Amino acid sequence: MFRTFAAAGCLVAALAMVAPATAQAQTGNVAVIDVQRVVTESDPGKEALGKLQTLQEQKIAEGKKLQDELDALREQFNKQRFTLSQDKLEALQKQIEDKAIALKRFQDDAQRELDDARKRYLGQLEQQIMPIIDQVGKEKKLDLIFNKFQSGLVFAAEAVDITDEIIQRFNTSK
Repeated sequence: MFRTFAAAGCLVAALAMVAPATAQAQTGNVAVIDVQRVVTESDPGKEALGKLQTLQEQKIAEGKKLQDELDALREQFNKQRFTLSQDKLEALQKQIEDKAIALKRFQDDAQRELDDARKRYLGQLEQQIMPIIDQVGKEKKLDLIFNKFQSGLVFAAEAVDITDEIIQRFNTSK
């Protein structure tokens, strides 16, 4: 009877030693990538963000010019509303309305153009990065690679984060 308990105790101890190794092997098949860091820290990502920033600044400058023109017309209307004839006031009011409509259209078009450019640049980055992610996944024999902050994960140990390696390979892939 004592021998049976001793054998069972040894078996439990052996299983306790094997279980962490098994769990460790299973978690070694999962990795995470911080895609935001890949975009902001990789050379191709910085280039794409730079192009988007330039386009955005251009659209802001164009929008400011239109807004300044509209403000000038409104100021002119306010200053001259007591001195101009009714016909000229109506014509100036029509110019203000037309300029306001043009500004609104410009803002909508600019936002759409920026959104399209963002999708296009990020799509190009994704096409360039996916083969690198696949290669790293195969080399490390990973079963799963998660997007660190958009996959529903609430915790990932730094040991499973392969972002730095992906950025390094992405930078040297050209």
